Amino acid sequence: MQLKLDPLSPFAAEASGIDLSKPLDGAGVRMVEDAMDRHAVLVFRGQPLTQAQQIDFAKSLGPLDLGLRKIKAGQPHRLEFNELADISNVMSDGLLAERTHAKIVGNVANQLWHSDSSFQRPRAKYSILAAAVVPSFGGQTQFADLRMAYDALPEWRKQQIASLKAVHSALHSRSLLGDTQYTAQQREAIAPAIWPLVQSDPRTGRKILFVGIHASEIIGMTLAEGRMLIMDLIEHATQAAFVYEHQWQVGDIVMWDNTATIHRGRWYDLGQRRELRRATTEEVVTSPEALA
Repeated sequence: MQLKLDPLSPFAAEASGIDLSKPLDGAGVRMVEDAMDRHAVLVFRGQPLTQAQQIDFAKSLGPLDLGLRKIKAGQPHRLEFNELADISNVMSDGLLAERTHAKIVGNVANQLWHSDSSFQRPRAKYSILAAAVVPSFGGQTQFADLRMAYDALPEWRKQQIASLKAVHSALHSRSLLGDTQYTAQQREAIAPAIWPLVQSDPRTGRKILFVGIHASEIIGMTLAEGRMLIMDLIEHATQAAFVYEHQWQVGDIVMWDNTATIHRGRWYDLGQRRELRRATTEEVVTSPEALA
């Protein structure tokens, strides 16, 4: 088994040579992790995994993350496993969701630049997204490399943000879209997390500009100034030179590192079916001082 990597951008790569439907041994896991350290986004074409196979592949790379399923306990779920996030415009009965349905808020929220589960500790490490049904137009996913973004910051900005920390909240991004109907229990289940704006990758040592739409404020700054800084940094991090756009095909598996990238979905006609499902691993930190 040999993983072949063909560059798609300065950071993303198309990966081939391994069958993700088969269990990975230790050497296979290390091969995938090493490729992720270099590229942060890997695209596997023509691998239509079952839901169980997708879960098994994700489990081989770390403990699984429930993300927003933590506040949806007991609610109908279309998929076989709670650990799979349903990235679709389809309701649990198989029908397309109406535009006024709460599920559509998630579709629209995914169009904001974000890192999965940056609003919790532990946060997400690897996301593994599988395409089952894709629309005839639109629905691409874009990824921005936060390592390249940090490297390109002017020196004065690096000094300005070196010791700053941001509060990340799952409900901040939802509230921007008018989704505010959460109980106190739900809010407690997914309380905000605090992360440094500048981090060092524990595996590679590369500096990361850790921003995204879940960042709601900067500790020690006024709300207005902090949010303006966050918006400026997201604008910097998502300029075209740092972005790879993926055009989905049925059977694609796209895997990315949430600690080194942010991503967003692009517009598509919500009257067409789009069915993707995501398994996500939690970050396992071996060098906590890098994320202090």
